[in-house]
Amino acid sequence: MTVVVGYRAGNVGLSGLHLATRIARTLHTSLTVATIVPKPWLPNVDPEYEQWVQGLAAASANEAAQHLRDVTEGVDVIYVDRAHRSVSGGLLELIDELEGEMLVLGALPSGGPGQVVIGSTADWLLHASPVPVAISPAEYRSGAGRLTRLTCAYSATSDTVDVVRRCVEFGERLGVPLRVITFAVRGRTMYPPEVGLHAEDAILQAWASQARDILAGLKTDDIVGDEVELQVVTGRSWREALDRADWQEGEIMALGTRPRGDISRVFLGSRSGKIIRGSPVPALVLPG
Repeated sequence: MTVVVGYRAGNVGLSGLHLATRIARTLHTSLTVATIVPKPWLPNVDPEYEQWVQGLAAASANEAAQHLRDVTEGVDVIYVDRAHRSVSGGLLELIDELEGEMLVLGALPSGGPGQVVIGSTADWLLHASPVPVAISPAEYRSGAGRLTRLTCAYSATSDTVDVVRRCVEFGERLGVPLRVITFAVRGRTMYPPEVGLHAEDAILQAWASQARDILAGLKTDDIVGDEVELQVVTGRSWREALDRADWQEGEIMALGTRPRGDISRVFLGSRSGKIIRGSPVPALVLPG
């Protein structure tokens, strides 16, 4: 078992390196830094092109090693490269070949500090990976610590209770405390303008109260233990609600997913996408 993180020279995936190191240390497993280089479509490869590909792989491994030099104490790090016609396909091949336990991706740096910008490769992997996928906010740094808590984002509906069960199992695997949160967010067009802000807030608070009762049922039904913190966080936007969630340093948030087709794949709804993009902490997508 190993934690696989994708990286390419030029700081594409730098935040993912730090998150992957922290996860590997928490899971007491190794870290595999994987660089996927372009595979030519034609059988006869130009020598200059082949030299460029080899240089890209070597530069990626060297650059990653420099970034990880001061944060990987106690973690075995392996550097591999794979030629493939797509980055996502190459990473999935390595996951299968190495029996990877988790795939880690770094957000694109264009989003700025604390923002998660999901590129096409990450978006495809979030839906297609057979193993959990973690994605870090831009400029995420880990130091030499471990994960400190797993927060499960729960929509408080009967058809997503299994998500909480998966979070419980994964929290035990990580050996960290679990928190379950329901975000109650008022959409811009949720109510007609004539209702007024006061009425909108009252409706939002009524839904939050109902969500608290549903969360309490998780303990009554023995889905989570008495030590698990249950919380409802409200906001006028997803960003506001996420910022109010009282995050710890070293925390990671698991997202609710539903099976789609093959049981190993997941479907991310619009709510999950908004949470991932607005989360100030790394997000974790667990396969259905």
